[in-house]
Amino acid sequence: MDGSSVMQYDHQVDLLVVGSGAGAMTAALRAAHAGAQVLIVEKAEHYGGTSATSGGGLWIPCNHLMRDCGIDDSDDEALRYLRALCADDVPDANLRAFVDGGPRMLRWLCEHSQVRYQAMAYYADYYQHLDGAKPGGRSIDPIAYDARELGSDFAQLQAPHIQTRVLGLIGYTNTEGAVLLSKSPGWFGLLLKLLRDYLLDLPWRLRSLRSRRLTMGNALIGRLRRSLADAAVPLWCNSPMRELLTDLGGVTGAIIECNGRPIRIKARHGVVLGTGGYEFNQALREQHLPSPTRRQWSAASPHNTGDGLLAAQAIGAGTALMDQAWWGPTMVVPGEDRARMLFTERSMPGAIVVNRRGERFVNESVAYTTAVQAMLVDDNLPSYLIFDARYLRDYPFGPLLPGGMHLNWLQPPKMHRLLKRGASLAALAEQLSIDAYGLQRSVARFNGFARSGVDEDFHRGENPYDRLYGDVRIKPNACLAPLSESPYYGIEIYPGDIGTKGGLRTDEHARVLRNDGAVIDGLYAIGNCAASVTGRYYPGAGATLGPAMTFGFLAAEHACQQLRRSSSHGPDAQARQAPIHAPD
Repeated sequence: MDGSSVMQYDHQVDLLVVGSGAGAMTAALRAAHAGAQVLIVEKAEHYGGTSATSGGGLWIPCNHLMRDCGIDDSDDEALRYLRALCADDVPDANLRAFVDGGPRMLRWLCEHSQVRYQAMAYYADYYQHLDGAKPGGRSIDPIAYDARELGSDFAQLQAPHIQTRVLGLIGYTNTEGAVLLSKSPGWFGLLLKLLRDYLLDLPWRLRSLRSRRLTMGNALIGRLRRSLADAAVPLWCNSPMRELLTDLGGVTGAIIECNGRPIRIKARHGVVLGTGGYEFNQALREQHLPSPTRRQWSAASPHNTGDGLLAAQAIGAGTALMDQAWWGPTMVVPGEDRARMLFTERSMPGAIVVNRRGERFVNESVAYTTAVQAMLVDDNLPSYLIFDARYLRDYPFGPLLPGGMHLNWLQPPKMHRLLKRGASLAALAEQLSIDAYGLQRSVARFNGFARSGVDEDFHRGENPYDRLYGDVRIKPNACLAPLSESPYYGIEIYPGDIGTKGGLRTDEHARVLRNDGAVIDGLYAIGNCAASVTGRYYPGAGATLGPAMTFGFLAAEHACQQLRRSSSHGPDAQARQAPIHAPD
């Protein structure tokens, strides 16, 4: 909308933040501490978006927590690694801004908010063969948080993804999950402790099955929400953005629909778009992503339909990397509102991925983006995950707990119908319409690799990332176990995602650009609404949220540089942060 004529506004703020994921909340918090009057608007009924349902980890090279792990890092190493991944897809100024701004953002949050993290010493970068990769430390894990600290705001926190909870109920941190899945020493005691702590929260158990021990993305978003409440930053849910407002000088604000009413909000220092990707917009998927593509295969928030992307394009914004996503193999469980990402299932020893010819075509333990990139080439779709009775007895699979725990009777019968089953590999192949001879030949060859400990075809288990989800009890290679115990199981897996990663073109300050490189004044884009600073690849765990929060932080600093005060302390700043109440 052209606002060159006199525009009547219902509200005025310094910074309008659209979306309530981790990047958006970080932008809002940094701006509030700079003395800005900030408003966050969220489309959904609950706040947190895909960030709340994620693992909550951040990938931040050179972060100050790495020294606790005894791991050294440098800007030069991080840039070499990123440049090797990104090639010419990302402006070098953006890479430098991320590598410089990430550690500063993290330290600032640790000093000025409730956000707390610990480094994961053994969570390796995903591409260990590249110069500059690290065996751990760049990926950091949010420390668990007590939901009681949120008070009434807990009710509106987006619930965790069901796949991040034992029996859909009990959360665990990424660090705890690695111990449980790899059967590292102490794993059973840890499991008992998680169960005990959940059950002993007796007053709350009488009211709700939802755990008040927040972990992963819920811990991050819970800590950010508490920090924003302390800074008196209002957050309106059920308030989608309908249109960006402009004049000849750039973006001046936005029209927000709140409780069914259009509200014109003037943003004196800018609008930050943190609205997520377009993964649940089937038309945009078909327009941009490789075929076949289905929104039902996405594990992200169903509310992510490209709203910010489309609004910015309507005023001339450019785009990049629109054919890319944060790929990962997924499975679909009937009745659930989003797919489940197969982060660990394909990596545990004793599982292989094959195409319809029954042929392996990828290292099953490889980074999930790389796994789907392999699925999308050379006629490898449809793809199938195959394993045997020992695997199903020892490891969780999707909603199914390890059979040895004898607890799957607690789940609905439909969960047990997810898998195809055969008394022999040939019988399973018939169930899945796979070439039986090809599958038998592939399994026989793989079983030989398991016995020798060397995967001659795809080198599975030869780097630290592969071994992250290995089983330390399996010898000689923790990632390789034979498929030899009947019955055999299989399931079709899909080229899914945890969000699209193509979006609006931005500069090193997160300012949105036109296709000719000109800046659209007053408009910033972060997270999956913007073209990713990591290009077509996924450098390590947390490479979605780490850049989103970093560029949210940098966007807020740039937008607020005209403010006289750099702190929220003092009576003037408190007056500017007076809450703006949503209309009835």
